[in-house]
Formats: sequence, structure tokens, C-alpha cells
Amino acid sequence: MLLPQEIIKQKRNGGALTEAAIAQFVRGLTDQSFSEGQTAALAMAIYLNGMSTAETVALTRAMQHSGAVMNWTDMLDGPVVDKHSTGGVGDKVSLMLAPMIAACGAYVPMIAGRGLGHTGGTIDKLEAIPGYQCQQPLDRIQQLVKQQGCVIVSQSGELAPADRRLYLIRDVTATVESIPLITASILSKKLAAGLQALTMDVKIGSGAIMKNVADASALAKSIVNTAKGAGVPTQALLTDMNQTLGATAGNALEILETLDYLTGKYRESRLHQVTLELGASMLQLGGLFKDKATAVAALEQSLTSGKAAEIFSKMVAAQGGPADFLEKPELYLAKAKVVLDITAPVAGYLNKADTTAIGMAVVRLGGGRAHPDQVINMAVGFSDVMALGAKVATGDLLARVHAETIEAAEHAKTEYLAALSIEPLAAAIDPIIHLVID
Repeated sequence: MLLPQEIIKQKRNGGALTEAAIAQFVRGLTDQSFSEGQTAALAMAIYLNGMSTAETVALTRAMQHSGAVMNWTDMLDGPVVDKHSTGGVGDKVSLMLAPMIAACGAYVPMIAGRGLGHTGGTIDKLEAIPGYQCQQPLDRIQQLVKQQGCVIVSQSGELAPADRRLYLIRDVTATVESIPLITASILSKKLAAGLQALTMDVKIGSGAIMKNVADASALAKSIVNTAKGAGVPTQALLTDMNQTLGATAGNALEILETLDYLTGKYRESRLHQVTLELGASMLQLGGLFKDKATAVAALEQSLTSGKAAEIFSKMVAAQGGPADFLEKPELYLAKAKVVLDITAPVAGYLNKADTTAIGMAVVRLGGGRAHPDQVINMAVGFSDVMALGAKVATGDLLARVHAETIEAAEHAKTEYLAALSIEPLAAAIDPIIHLVID
């Protein structure tokens, strides 16, 4: 057995770590035999020198098995599938996609995260529903998945505990952006859920971690190759985050848009397209449909039949939320004290948006966390968001800000307008799907 400093030195000098060395490191994360300083040093060495696919597979599998691994053998009559997004502004796809996939005959044990920086988190959004319990024991997760086809829960301490410790150290040592460490962090949690197939949504653009296609492709290829190396069929879609996804950004507002989507009251076109594309990938990888057209048709049917909305309602009630939430969300969702229109100061075409700036405006309204212990204001954010490419006249509505005070609303309005570019001539708008990587 190597000493921790010998493992660090090997990677510091650009060498490849053996599977045994990686397993020792992950055990050290779990049993604390690797100190915080040693963990930070190895994380930095990996950040600077990278990892091969074989090393990343070994790290992912070791972290996956650092805690419990869910087993669905002989429990279910369909494939166990999931999707994961690298995060963005207004990205509420998981909320509608889990019940849609369940309605099509697959099973979705979705382990989701909280907001990070300017990006909103699926768990934070669900906690806008009074009573919804995101923490569930593993046996309860398995029971709920079998009963209703899907759950959306937060990471349990029982699943991939090594990842939790490593991530906390990466967060304070400027090593978050390491592609091998991102890959292992995402996949260790997903694979611990016992998946048979995974679809990745890798965001690109002004509101994403990866700002360009080259960087996003590198991350997508790392995740796809590593997951396949661990025995899980995986596909990655590179999707646009140069504008807010859908018409809302903010926790309760995004839950309300999810309900509108599932019930057919309103479906923003780009949000609908990316949901169908990701869902079709999941169903095809899971072996339920042989081609995209039939998978998309099944997803559309899950909506028009009302089955997806019904499953979402059952999931909310089963995890502690109101039984009549789907029918009466206005009784339960928090509402902002101030709602202020944001109107176009000039005429022209809405060509660009600094989506990170818009996400940070939501954080400053109180809809995200400036520090880990901050309590989120579920009511605040933006609604009625106009999509890029629109022709606007002076005074046209661009969005509405929902805030706690008029002062906060005015400040957010100023931030929102500063993040937009309205120009005399129309510019090309990026497609929602940039690339698919198998």
C-alpha cells in the first residue's frame, strides 16, 4: 500500500494512477485517512495533469461503491433510466421529464442537487412545495419508484459519500472545473442509483459552466466514455444556455411553469423541444423504443393523456406535499410582495442575453444562495421572460420581476435590462440542440 504522499507525488509528476491507488484514495476520503490537505493536493494534481479514461472510470466506480448501491433486480418491469443537467437558468426540465418518462414505462430514481452559483437547483425548486420531503431513505425510494415510476430526491449520505467530501474540498480549492473530477462526481451518484441508462444534458453558453462547444464537448465525451466504461449506456446532448430556458427563473415560479407545462396550459417552445429530445434519448437508451419519432410520440401522448401530470401529482403527495397541489397550486406556492414589469427601453430585436447575470439577479433577490446556510426566498425571480429573437417596440414587456421590496425589484429590473442586448437588426439565435455525442 502506498502512502498518501506517494499517490499525490505520482499524479503531481504527470503519472497515471493505478486502480489500486485510486481505490485507496477513495477509501481515504470515506474513512478520513486522507487529510483535507492531502485530498486538496491530489485534487489540484488531477486538475493540472488530468486523468485518462481508465483512471476516470476507476475513480467513478470507486466513489460509486464508497456507500450503498441500489439494486433493482427482479423489482421492476421496465428499464431504470435517468438524466442529468450541468445546470443553467430556468432549467426545470427534470420536473416534467421524470413523470413523462415514468408514463412511458421506464423507471426514474432521480437524485438531484441544489442550486450552485447562478444556476437553480431541482431540489430547491421542489422545496417550494410545502411539505415536500426531498430526503428519503433508500428503501422508501425503491418503494416509491416501484409504485409510481419516479422519485426526485436529494443525495442521501448513504450514496457515494466519498463524492460529498471530495466536492466540499474542491469547492474551496479552485478545482471544481476539472473535467475528470466533474465526471466522477456526476456519475458516481447516478451509478449508485443503479441506472441502466443515462442521458446527459451538457449546457453551453452565457448561462452555463461550459461557455463554448469545444469545452462542452470535452466534458460530454468524458462523461459518455466513462459511463460506458462503467457499463452504463449513455448519450450526451449539448444544449443551449444563452438565454433563460422557458419563461421563468425562480423556484416557485418554475414550479408553476412546470404545472402549466404538464397540464397543457402553456408550453414554451424551446423548453418543450429540449424536454422531448432528452426524453427520447432516455427511452431509446432504455430500449423501450427503437427510433426517435416513436419515442417523441409516446412522450407527447404522456402529456395529452394527462398521465404525466397525474404521476407528478402522486409523486408530490407521496413525498409529503399537498394531495391537491396540481389542481390548486395557488393555495400553496409563495407569492412575491412586489411584481414589477420590465419593459423595452428602445425598439429593435432582442438578440443577446447575459444569462449568468440574470441568474445572479435571482440570487440577489434571495432566490439562490450567496452562502451555503442561506434560506431561500421561494417567491422571487422572473416570469413572462421574452425569448431571444423577438422584435420589440418601446414599452413592450420583456419580463416581470417578483421581489420582496420595491427597492429590490427596481434593482433587479436594472440588472435585467443591463443583461440584454436590443439591436436594430435581427441576429441569428443559437439552436436549442447544438450536438449529440454517443
